[in-house]
Amino acid sequence: MAKNRPVRGATLNEASSRFNLPAREADGEWLDMREALDDAPPPLRTSVTVERARTIITRNQSPDIAFDRSINPYRGCEHGCIYCFARPTHAYLDLSPGLDFESKLFAKPDAPALLRTELGKRGYVCRPIAFGTNTDPYQPIEAEWRITRGCIEVLAEHDHPLTITTKSNRVTRDIDILAPMAAKGLAAVMVSITSLDPKIAMTVEPRAPHPEKRLQAVRQLADAGIPVFVSLAPVIPQVTDHEIEHILERAAQAGARTAFFLPVRLPHEVAPLFRAWLDTHFPDRAGKVMATIQSIRGGKDNDPNFHTRFRGHGPWAELLRTRFKMAARRYGLDREVLRLRTDLFRPPSGPQGELF
Repeated sequence: MAKNRPVRGATLNEASSRFNLPAREADGEWLDMREALDDAPPPLRTSVTVERARTIITRNQSPDIAFDRSINPYRGCEHGCIYCFARPTHAYLDLSPGLDFESKLFAKPDAPALLRTELGKRGYVCRPIAFGTNTDPYQPIEAEWRITRGCIEVLAEHDHPLTITTKSNRVTRDIDILAPMAAKGLAAVMVSITSLDPKIAMTVEPRAPHPEKRLQAVRQLADAGIPVFVSLAPVIPQVTDHEIEHILERAAQAGARTAFFLPVRLPHEVAPLFRAWLDTHFPDRAGKVMATIQSIRGGKDNDPNFHTRFRGHGPWAELLRTRFKMAARRYGLDREVLRLRTDLFRPPSGPQGELF
């Protein structure tokens, strides 16, 4: 299991009212390590439950998302990013999108075997599989469970393309597999860097690796010949937006090929969790932050509509886009379009694979 650390992201652990689930309070489990007292309650422990999934490839038909399939080896994420749009998925399990999401995790050890089976099904059409679209495939428990690595090994064996999005330098442990795939045009990695300020990063993403470790990962991946991109997702107005230019500069220096950004999104239960987090960590600017977010989201905490949900609208959104585009152009991060090969795919052998 992952080692315990005293900091968590959410300050609440209430159940979702959307599904009429029983309310749960934090009960003092959340603990800020900068203010911990000797008589404070013990830190919240991480638990991992095995999930026996029947399938592992998730299909997506959203018109504003570039990939049509993904794999999530884990449910929940110990990184504890307060803005994580995947938090509401824990409500489906009768768990809180708050502290439960980052402490009650689910692992899918059958994922590599399920993946092999699905790749061998009649009529399977090869397109890149995206990892890290919901929860981070390289969160701390991957060090023990190694489910992400197992899935990558299956894809490498059959020359199937993949993309990875992560905010963890643990991805470098799989360079031995990813580099040969990248040499064939089958792999690319996107590293998420939202802040270079360690204090802000620890508050926004309490259990994710230090920003400098992520930049080191960018360099290691680039040096290994793996196409690596940097994601500034999300940009939080009044909290991290002042770092856009500096992050892009450092990303280019580390060897990133291009970069992307998204303004913060607050769907469903994420909005009240984010508001409570602001009141705890940024009480001096909480109102200003939310007013700016609402100006980007049409006067609401969140805009769920296709296309505009990733862009935002209004003067603030346009200002962020302009600053990002200018900085990306300045540092040469606006030129490359990701293209991965699908023509090398070889389906698994066996009863279904032999049909090809």
